[in-house]
Amino acid sequence: MSDPMRAGLLALLALLLAGCEATDPFTRPGMWNFTGANAANLGVMVADPLDLARGRGDGKADGQLATAAVARLRHDRAKPLESSDTTQFMGSGGGGAAGSGGTPAGAGQ
Repeated sequence: MSDPMRAGLLALLALLLAGCEATDPFTRPGMWNFTGANAANLGVMVADPLDLARGRGDGKADGQLATAAVARLRHDRAKPLESSDTTQFMGSGGGGAAGSGGTPAGAGQ
């Protein structure tokens, strides 16, 4: 392959790859971008060294509710999920698609 042909192919490849920026999830509008939240959280924890050793609760968590859910799971008494009928959200003619996340009609009854 000649050098001018190789240079042309490389230029074409670079041009094609430049179009990938529009589909890059990190550059699309409305997508999450790194904001330095991890560094900010670490900075807040280092401000009070005891937070590095033992942490701090938010006071809103219900530990008894979480403990009851884990106990049901461990004793094989987990509550079944409620049936989600996706057709009410999709309108007529929809629903039943594989991988939709809903439970099939009649399941768990």
